[in-house]
Amino acid sequence: MTTLHQPQHPVLGAVVAVTGALDRVAEANPAFMGTDQKATTLLEIARAKAQLAELELRVLAVADDVAAESAARDVAAWLHHHTHQRPETLRADLRLATALDRSYGLVAAAMRTGACNPAQAQVITQALDELPADLDVEVKTKAEETLLAYATQFDPTQLRRLGRRILDVIAPEIAEAEEAKRLAAEEAHARKKTRLSMRRLGDGTTRITAVVPDACADRLATNLEAFASPRREDGTRTETGDYLPYDRRMGSAFCQLLETLDPARLPIHGGDATTVIVTIALDQLRTEAGIAQVLGGTPITAAEARRLACTAGIIPAVLGGDSEVLDLGRKERLFTAAQRRALLLRSATCEAEGCDIPGTWAEAHHWIEWANGGATDLANAALLCSHHHHRAHDPTYLHERLPNGQIRFTRRT
Repeated sequence: MTTLHQPQHPVLGAVVAVTGALDRVAEANPAFMGTDQKATTLLEIARAKAQLAELELRVLAVADDVAAESAARDVAAWLHHHTHQRPETLRADLRLATALDRSYGLVAAAMRTGACNPAQAQVITQALDELPADLDVEVKTKAEETLLAYATQFDPTQLRRLGRRILDVIAPEIAEAEEAKRLAAEEAHARKKTRLSMRRLGDGTTRITAVVPDACADRLATNLEAFASPRREDGTRTETGDYLPYDRRMGSAFCQLLETLDPARLPIHGGDATTVIVTIALDQLRTEAGIAQVLGGTPITAAEARRLACTAGIIPAVLGGDSEVLDLGRKERLFTAAQRRALLLRSATCEAEGCDIPGTWAEAHHWIEWANGGATDLANAALLCSHHHHRAHDPTYLHERLPNGQIRFTRRT
């Protein structure tokens, strides 16, 4: 803090001049500026913000004494107390200030001219920090110069991608070997961090929390989007016609992915390929109501059990009057790939009336349910999209096949 006998430092004088100039235009209305003046003003403000941010970082880097004066942990904590800014933002600013002061003078100089904004500076310094520690100083300096040149053309997100591959540009002779080392380290880190937990919430849902390697996440996203994107009718809209957010579509896609996994291709589990066994009484299975018990899991409705039996790799254990097992092999009655191809020849889209979901995205449904003796053959098959397949097993809907082969759904009254 300045005192009467201390001359004002140029840095403080500049800041006071800036705030004074802003005070003088506090009541000015920019609505009356010309279009070209507004454009120029916005660009100049962006430049001024970068310059002012650099000046703040420059002072932060040498302000340990300010924190020591009041026994604050560091100057970021001191600023948080006095200015009420987000503490995590201030700590990130302090880290950047230290990096610019100690290592990255070129980035600081670019900020001083307004050629690099704080977000770009964060990305550039992180990219430079991630370069091999034993890299020649000349190569690292060249990387800094190259990324700063990119900053005049690319935003922080694009700069991050460029920074990750900067060695390909400035030192291709060592880039591949260094990339291999980095990837190996990342994969080892990912293996240590990989975990998944499931917690029942008590309302019929389970929260799944997972940390997995990026490559695994990419594969999962690709598989889920194969389910989520095509199903326009049930994948993007609710029953009322409202659009569903992306996360809800992906959640539904995850459920569909699990339903369509081929148990025969999964690892052996408990002496058999991993399967789900559902126990239900025959009378309940044939009625609209009823509860099926998933072995080792949560009960489901009879309607859901009937729907899963059409497409999912489950084994319904159907019990007679004395609880004897009547059927433990419905999994064998899933439609084959050849039958699905034949269905596609018969209908290029979902067979529900007015539905244009492609048949390649649809599911094979037993028209006469297998619980009632329906056979797994083309005469008893209907090609339905996920939405209409759910409606076919929904007791609140009736469905009938029209003379033209389409299926009409009507809500029960």
